[in-house]
Amino acid sequence: MALVCDLHVHRFGPENGPVVLALHGLTGHGQRWQVLAERYLPDVRIIAPDLRGHGRSPGVPPWDFESIVSDLGELLRAEGHGPVVVVGHSFGGAVAVHLARAVPELVRGLVLLDPAIGLDPELMLRIANSVLEHPDYESVDAARFDKLETAWAEVDPEVLEAELAEHLVPTPQGRVAWRLAMPAIISYWGQLAREFVLPPAHLRTVVVQAMKVQPPFVTPAFRAALAARLGENLTVHEFDCDHMVVQARPEQSAALVRSVLG
Repeated sequence: MALVCDLHVHRFGPENGPVVLALHGLTGHGQRWQVLAERYLPDVRIIAPDLRGHGRSPGVPPWDFESIVSDLGELLRAEGHGPVVVVGHSFGGAVAVHLARAVPELVRGLVLLDPAIGLDPELMLRIANSVLEHPDYESVDAARFDKLETAWAEVDPEVLEAELAEHLVPTPQGRVAWRLAMPAIISYWGQLAREFVLPPAHLRTVVVQAMKVQPPFVTPAFRAALAARLGENLTVHEFDCDHMVVQARPEQSAALVRSVLG
């Protein structure tokens, strides 16, 4: 078993509310769930860690799904909650599926928001190389422009400004970069090229596909495999938005979380 990281965790909502574990996407952080939590799910207890290598959490290896699942299993046991609903965006959606498969006793439902899993290896290589070629920015304005060009155009400008304020840090070279461990991030792009896994057949699962993402992160093969395994326990929604589903469609995302919370 991998050495467990002591994760930095963002917590929202009342301690006695129904519990949701919220998992951000690759290069993200747990603070991204704040608007969803405070404006749309204020009665829900949301536990939103910075995943290993992201935000304010340690960036030590190994960098794989198994290590992240170990981190999250330890977190949930330490929190003392029973099985929880897990909502995951993008890479966080893939982590959520791996978590449900590895420790099904900790998960009672999944909400997968444009999950990225089982993706084309050549595409992952191109993205990883692009990240290595452009690891930082000359200014905050340049970082803002990059976000607007890559899936954040539909997001409330105030939310984008909060993202820049929380997640950008200065580099020793006088530039700015996202608050993350770059070796971990590069490794995680490779994890997304692994063959996908599926959740337990009995598990209530809601999937959102962001229809403006091309090629799609929710691949036809993954959708078909989910449908075959889960049957009536699967619900799929197609949102007319780009990849940042939580930020672009928070009200609809919150409604899906409530539908699984019951």
